[in-house]
Amino acid sequence: MKIFDAIKIREADETTISRQGITSGELMERAGSEVFLWLKRKFPDKETVFHIFCGKGNNGGDGLVVARLLHKDNYKAVVDIVEGTGTPSPDFSDNLDKLSECGLACNTNEVYEYKKHKIVYLDAVFGIGLNREVGEEVRAVIEKINNSGAKVISIDVPSGMFMDRKTELAVQSDIVLTFQFPKLAFYLAGNCRFIKEIEILDIGLDKEFIGSEATHYHLTDKAEAHRRYRPVPHHAHKGTQGHALIIGGSYGKMGAALLSAKAALRSGCGLVTAYIPKCGYNILQTAFPEAMALTDGEEQITNISFDFKPKAIGLGMGMGQHPETQQALLELLKKQQSPLVIDADALNIVSYNKEWLAHFPENTILTPHPKELERLIGPWGDDFEKVEKIRAFAKENNIILVAKDAFTLIAFDDVVYINPTGNSGLATGGSGDVLTGIITGLLAQSYPPADAAIFGVYLHGLAADIGVCDVSRQAFTASDIIYYLGKAYLTIEAEKAQK
Repeated sequence: MKIFDAIKIREADETTISRQGITSGELMERAGSEVFLWLKRKFPDKETVFHIFCGKGNNGGDGLVVARLLHKDNYKAVVDIVEGTGTPSPDFSDNLDKLSECGLACNTNEVYEYKKHKIVYLDAVFGIGLNREVGEEVRAVIEKINNSGAKVISIDVPSGMFMDRKTELAVQSDIVLTFQFPKLAFYLAGNCRFIKEIEILDIGLDKEFIGSEATHYHLTDKAEAHRRYRPVPHHAHKGTQGHALIIGGSYGKMGAALLSAKAALRSGCGLVTAYIPKCGYNILQTAFPEAMALTDGEEQITNISFDFKPKAIGLGMGMGQHPETQQALLELLKKQQSPLVIDADALNIVSYNKEWLAHFPENTILTPHPKELERLIGPWGDDFEKVEKIRAFAKENNIILVAKDAFTLIAFDDVVYINPTGNSGLATGGSGDVLTGIITGLLAQSYPPADAAIFGVYLHGLAADIGVCDVSRQAFTASDIIYYLGKAYLTIEAEKAQK
């Protein structure tokens, strides 16, 4: 799904109005109606009180439409017009008149009674157009909403959030009902505290415009994941499903290589060989009998040599940064043309020797966590600069950069895909090793590198989303990701079958 900036979203609105022969007010009515219908499905109990905070711009106009429709449907709606939100827009003023005509007054300072958990605050103060810091009047309203203890739902954007720069204060939304497109700002680490859940409402913007306009940013929604998924052919056997090589491990850190190897096989590839130091041989052969093993060195890898051509190689997990290991990595990079996934210690070694990037095969996949990413691309001022640096680094070096975070970013060929699956259960040791194994296993099955990265990250997060429902976020471990990969695949197959 495409992610557009505020300028393109306004163009989409204008194009829709022109091509569909409607007014901006009618488009506002359409947007407000979609919010109302969503609320009606979510809160069928007419005892629910909706307290709607409206700015004086078009986002506030959307809120007024919602208030009117709730009132007409016999819900209790209370409306506050927030001062300090600018000059009223024409469509806001029109909808304020309609609200008055239907008998619903604003800013009544009404003290209302409601049952526990039957109060919803609707935030319609600012939308995508906010370009200045909010004043004291608005700040007081935002803080009131955030401290209310009520269920908080924002219309289109949490008020106070900027679309193109760092946000310091915004409404902390339980749910954001955003129109037509996801917004880049929603998925940046610094904004996670403002949004718990996102729902994208289709308001019928012009499909031709959406399809023809280019963008640097995309969300990996279900349709995108399904398009990149490759089911196992009915005639497949282990020789046709690809052979993955996992290189890693050292004394005390064999678990990392073991997790990656297990994840590679569970992703669907036919064969897995683990290249490990000798101290890990008994561990691997005991804990993972499905894998083959090659060994080198006693406590760390000192030389990398094998006599077969793997379909894909994942390396670095628990490998350490011993000087002999670093030299072995360099020699491998100089001669290896199999698709590569580079993680952990191998990433850190490369970050200290950036000239080695020249030895990477085209579309090599790098999977750094935030600190590894900083070592690789340098520091950034805010999340927006981080995204731009990720995109530029991937393009400049002709690689695929999987920047792991609360929402993982996958950058390649001047575009960035944002992954929406996953949760804080993944904040546990070894989850990144599992991701490297999954992506390597998909590469071994002949997934194109970009597909392996995008689908692999999606699958990894989906397994966590399914798994935490059984075992909780607190008790979730990296091994659980591997266990729930099967259920993640079954979920995807069931969704595809329903189309």
